[in-house]
Amino acid sequence: MSKTLLYGATKIDETNSAYAPIESLAQFQWKNRVFILFADRDNSRAGRQENQLLANRSALDERDLVVLKVSGTGVRALFGAVDGLDGEAIRRDLDVPEVGEFAAFLLGKDGTVKLKASEPITDGELFAIIDSMPMRAAESLKPDKLS
Repeated sequence: MSKTLLYGATKIDETNSAYAPIESLAQFQWKNRVFILFADRDNSRAGRQENQLLANRSALDERDLVVLKVSGTGVRALFGAVDGLDGEAIRRDLDVPEVGEFAAFLLGKDGTVKLKASEPITDGELFAIIDSMPMRAAESLKPDKLS
């Protein structure tokens, strides 16, 4: 299993594509974290990943997470509101393996890739990664909305 955590960078270098915002998903920048799931040929790993994440919708909502599934060139929202996304552009921007290969990416609210995985990740692992991000820590310190 391969997971690459990219959230440890202390300086964002706009010339390094690993730390540049993903243009095709710009509508989410500074509003949502985005988990993008790329389906495999038989959809088995993608199905496991989908079930794992959608089992805890309140935790997704609490973390401002949008979950997308890209199959071929089509994009479907599994959780959250989505408008007019192009699967080919997302594939190109994220440099995803060929169609039919499983991949999963987590983008932070800054629009940069925080995690790249070639195998399904548990919701616990995903939430631990998100909860360790500085922006998430700052969010949890904000007082609740006033009545």
